[in-house]
Amino acid sequence: MLNSKSPLPLYHQLADILTARIKSGEYAVGSKIPPELSLAQLYSIGRPTVRQAIDLLVRKKLVERKRGSGTYVIEEEKEIDLFSLAGTSSAFSEKGISTETCILQDIKIKKINSKDNPFKTALFFSRLTSVGKSPVLVENFYLNQDVFEGIKNIDIKGKSLAKIVRENFFMEPTDFKQSFKVVAVPKGLTKELGLKTDSKILLIQRWINFPQIKNGVYSEMYCRTDKFVFSQTVGG
Repeated sequence: MLNSKSPLPLYHQLADILTARIKSGEYAVGSKIPPELSLAQLYSIGRPTVRQAIDLLVRKKLVERKRGSGTYVIEEEKEIDLFSLAGTSSAFSEKGISTETCILQDIKIKKINSKDNPFKTALFFSRLTSVGKSPVLVENFYLNQDVFEGIKNIDIKGKSLAKIVRENFFMEPTDFKQSFKVVAVPKGLTKELGLKTDSKILLIQRWINFPQIKNGVYSEMYCRTDKFVFSQTVGG
């Protein structure tokens, strides 16, 4: 029950109770939570307090209101800290999410004509990451040809690029710069990502520096934000 003597506001206490019931599965995804009047009577509080609690759950993206119907539990968005130096595989595994990767284009030397790409020629490969059977993101990697020449002899399937670089080239990234854009899905990726040709997608460009070389790796990540929330943790 609610504690009127607690420093925590009553609406917040109720939101915590409802959140716990959602997390436990008592209120399953797609189910309707009790109406405001029922909750007000059950917890001996006013409807405005109940409304505040539900507003908080809406902001937390645990429920959604359907006009004239009620408030329903929705599937919680999975938040992935994709932008750390640990790499894509680590970002998903830290959340306990299993992924599958497949190589879209094997490693090859590629000529480049792009103002954003620091290379004129580079070792290039592309891979698709899926969760279950749902495609989540495509990564295009461009590596310094002189530094990473030996990667052509390494089986990269299903392996973290960060781990390959660390274990085979004994290099750790020091820092990176990255940019974020919403762009049209490249024509060559619509099928792989399961999107329509007029769809928009989040593009993250990343320039990675190493002690041995600046801009040793440049990457482009095309991320489906309808599948996951991609976040970045800044500071301590």
